[in-house]
Amino acid sequence: MRPKVVIAETISQTGIDALGEHCAVDVAAGVDRADLLDRVADADGLIVRSETQVDAELIQAAPGLRVVGRAGVGVDNIDLRAATAAGILVVNAPQANIISAAEHTMALLLAQARNVASADASMRAGRWDRKKYQGIELHGKTLGVIGLGRIGSLVAQRALSFGMRLIAFDPYVSSERGRRLGVEVADRLDDLLAEADFITVHLPRNKQTLGLIGNENIAKMKDGVRIINASRGGIVDEQALVEAVLSGKVAGAALDVFDREPLADSPLRDVPEIVLTPHLGASTVEAQDKAGVDVANAVGAALRGELVLSAVNVDLGRDVADETREFLGVAEYLGAIFCRVAQGLPDRLVVRTEGRIAGFPIRPLRLSALKGAFNVISSAPVSFVNVEALAAQSGLAVEEEASTESDEFVSLLRLSGVVGGRVVSIAGTIGRKGPHLVSIFGHDVELLMSRHMLLIRNSDVPGVIGRVGTYLGDIHVNIANMAVGQSPETGSAAMMGLSLDKALDEQQMAGLRALEGVEEAQQVELPI
Repeated sequence: MRPKVVIAETISQTGIDALGEHCAVDVAAGVDRADLLDRVADADGLIVRSETQVDAELIQAAPGLRVVGRAGVGVDNIDLRAATAAGILVVNAPQANIISAAEHTMALLLAQARNVASADASMRAGRWDRKKYQGIELHGKTLGVIGLGRIGSLVAQRALSFGMRLIAFDPYVSSERGRRLGVEVADRLDDLLAEADFITVHLPRNKQTLGLIGNENIAKMKDGVRIINASRGGIVDEQALVEAVLSGKVAGAALDVFDREPLADSPLRDVPEIVLTPHLGASTVEAQDKAGVDVANAVGAALRGELVLSAVNVDLGRDVADETREFLGVAEYLGAIFCRVAQGLPDRLVVRTEGRIAGFPIRPLRLSALKGAFNVISSAPVSFVNVEALAAQSGLAVEEEASTESDEFVSLLRLSGVVGGRVVSIAGTIGRKGPHLVSIFGHDVELLMSRHMLLIRNSDVPGVIGRVGTYLGDIHVNIANMAVGQSPETGSAAMMGLSLDKALDEQQMAGLRALEGVEEAQQVELPI
């Protein structure tokens, strides 16, 4: 059966259609909470925007839930701790609305500088107040950008075209990157607060950022500063802002996000110097369409067992290189092959990269290898979210090694460990036609990985290959590909790897193992 995905809030039809190609889609936008809890009871995936609360209650009501997709950037409405504990992958659409959000920030910046909202209201009331609404130029002013991530960087680029001086504070951004963007990176937030004529905030909402722009930090700002927030509500203390504007310390502000939404009765509404918009940062036709498509693709990929790079609750580092992405499948397949041929897990698994791929972080490959391994040995649902927890529960220690030297291959991934007193080592790479198994138990083999694989350890004597081939022919199993590798140790057993057109049943495997010269045989099913 196709996996079921519940769409709890409105996304673009393009996204729904893309998801419907591989999933059973239940569009539940606008239903009440009780109805939604009923609908997710048998759901594999859930897509939300910003209003649906994906909390412990909902997660408990959806025991089969494997992925939650947020059609947007923030995940404030999703209980990440509860989702992670349940092995549920949380994905979002981090690139979908960044241009729209940056453009709306600029719109607010200009509206604040030129009194657009107040002047419009005055005109509609029949007045002509040119002198009252005299504004200021952006040119030559200093814009302080708090948070120089994707959106903050786009705002900085656009502000430069207005002739503004840019200063930013972001502890995760180097001075060198700032120079490439034409932005001075401040060492301390206080330095930015003291110099900026305009301040724009581009931060996530968390314990560290909640109320960041409050009485204490406003006091450190220039007199007449103007504040823009189109990122997350609550970062600007709304009461402190109202008081600062009324006192003249802050000349004006523009807010698109609020501590509680929708905005109820609030003193913000009574201050004309504060421009208010109802969370419009991502509300463009283009952003909505991209968010729907991006999150639909991410949810679909997660349900297919792929590592989704927009995963929120899987730590992949700041980025995943293209070379690493190519090896994700290799890593997962090697994890499955390792556990099948070793018939279990070691106490310590070494994940080693060699060659060009060793120049990139191993962590994504480590997660993929663990996922492949636990899919073989675990009856519980396995995902990239819970594989490390499963490893810890199993007492499995995982070590990472890397060497930029590789004798035969441009890039190589190797898994090794000791199981039952025997050293198990396998290696794989990307070949011209796809992922290849190139080494197992010290035997060199060149075998294209396939859905149905058969790995045989056999006596290194004439006739064994023929007996295996004849046996498979007699039971009507076709050999699609085959590789044979001799052991580097004289007199030791040889290794045979075969790609088959279908799997063998237990009785057929027993007959294969009984053949003269076959010392060991394991069948591996890969998700190819």
